[in-house]
Amino acid sequence: MSEDVGLMRAAEMTQRLQNLTVRMTQALAKQPTPNPGIEGPGLDLYATTAAAWWQQTLGNPVQAVEQATNFWQASVNAWKGAMHKASDDGEVLDKRFADADWQDNPWFDYLKRQYMVSANAMQQAVAGISSLPETDRRRLQFFTDQIVNLMAPNNFLGSNPAALRRAMETEGESLLKGLENLVSDLEANDGALLVKLVDESAFSVGDNIATAPGQVVLRTKMMELIQYAPSTETVQEVPIVIFPPWINKFYVLDLKPQNSMIRWLVDEGYTVFVVSWINPGADLADAGLEDYITDGYLAAIEAAKVITGQPSVNAVGYCIAGTTLSLTLSLLDQIGDTSVNSATFFTTLTDFAEQGEFTPFLQNDFVDGIEVEVERCGYLPARVMSRTMSFLRSNDLVYAPAIRSYMLGETPPAFDLLYWNGDSTNLPGKMTMQYLRGLCQANAFSEGTFQLMGHTLSVADVKVPLMAITAQTDHIAAWKDCYRGVGKMGSDDKTFILSQSGHIAGIVNPPSKGKYGHYTNKQLSGAADDWLEAAKFNQGSWWPLWSEWLRPRSGEAVPARTPVETDLGAAPGTYVKIRAN
Repeated sequence: MSEDVGLMRAAEMTQRLQNLTVRMTQALAKQPTPNPGIEGPGLDLYATTAAAWWQQTLGNPVQAVEQATNFWQASVNAWKGAMHKASDDGEVLDKRFADADWQDNPWFDYLKRQYMVSANAMQQAVAGISSLPETDRRRLQFFTDQIVNLMAPNNFLGSNPAALRRAMETEGESLLKGLENLVSDLEANDGALLVKLVDESAFSVGDNIATAPGQVVLRTKMMELIQYAPSTETVQEVPIVIFPPWINKFYVLDLKPQNSMIRWLVDEGYTVFVVSWINPGADLADAGLEDYITDGYLAAIEAAKVITGQPSVNAVGYCIAGTTLSLTLSLLDQIGDTSVNSATFFTTLTDFAEQGEFTPFLQNDFVDGIEVEVERCGYLPARVMSRTMSFLRSNDLVYAPAIRSYMLGETPPAFDLLYWNGDSTNLPGKMTMQYLRGLCQANAFSEGTFQLMGHTLSVADVKVPLMAITAQTDHIAAWKDCYRGVGKMGSDDKTFILSQSGHIAGIVNPPSKGKYGHYTNKQLSGAADDWLEAAKFNQGSWWPLWSEWLRPRSGEAVPARTPVETDLGAAPGTYVKIRAN
């Protein structure tokens, strides 16, 4: 490169840097007033932890000295190991340190080893505070893990060999592109940092995802009801009405033809209705679970009955929509309404006695912070829920994408599932607090004391024939917790399935892929571990088993029903295209 060309390039990069700095400043200026309640634990956790640690240290000073000695010995060994290329059996298992320099370069090898020593010391110190209450111990463990994950050397430019090498190879271009990605993410979220996981320009709802043909047949303030076009000459009499979660959009069930549950059900000969929930703003601040039930569940069920001429439907609820389907079924049972012929629950919690990985977020300090947020906005902003979910898997959903985007300057991948994951929704203020206070914290529905719509609702009132599908590695709705809730339901006809994989892949598991298997066991009276130990493992998707279960509960074959065109428009409708920002 000639001197003149080099000077021109340096001037161009300087100008780009200045422009990006201005844009970043403008984006950061849009940040809302901070809400400490949703940024970290309350002061009570610090006080309780400090008191427990001092009490334990004073009571057993030998242990404290021993821990300090072990730490320094491990640190010395880390230095020796890096200098002498000693093997470390655990290092190859951590994908954060897959780059060859983490093994071949003594300095980076030492940073990695010392990080692991420090991380292990922190985690052992927390685990050793035996006098902490269990809930506080779980919370402390979570926040300690967050600090450990944040402080990994690969998260910093000066100690990330791949990022430094890329910067040298591109003469700094990768860093400028990374800064541009960072600024774009700040601009997209009003100054809040939420790492973009996907190239959003690669997808368009209704064009290359959510393309199953159908018609919007009903619109309420809470949802649009879509009836899908048949692909068979005959269909089963009783229609299926699917209620997806309203934390994200319904089209996870129709990402593309190859893995679309909606298309598969239509091809199986069912009349399929799917609810597309509104992405609420401040105008729906006072919308509660009763609004979702009245203008969502009951309205959709009634419309499907009228359109098909059937007295009942087979209802499906996914995640929070399955929880609310259970509330609806309790209500219908109490008023003697038999509009639901059977219910299918996907990864549905109804018993919140065990809070699992959500323990840090379901204590009063965090829930109080959420309450402040919804009072300020009228709703829970989508970014708060997205960030919470991401930090449950921070290495995979926060730091690794940030490294690729901000340090390596890469464009996020074009991945339909990640696009859906990023297309999250706001939550109405009233509904958010009903869910957190009444269902999660008080566990009132499981205890038979949940007050709603003038009724005392109970999980025991869920008496229709039901099938529950859970996922073995689900970190959102742990399968054992789902199992416990199903056990409390009052139905005499229960089928429980445990699919392999997680919250999404365990459900969106088309038979054509031949991927994840599932466990079945007709005996539901014992503990979850006993159920699994006695269960039969079945290769492949659970979808065919579900269809076998649905068909005898779906009446006779009748001529296919083609949705009538309305002025509400074609699938996927308009509500699904409302973005949270």
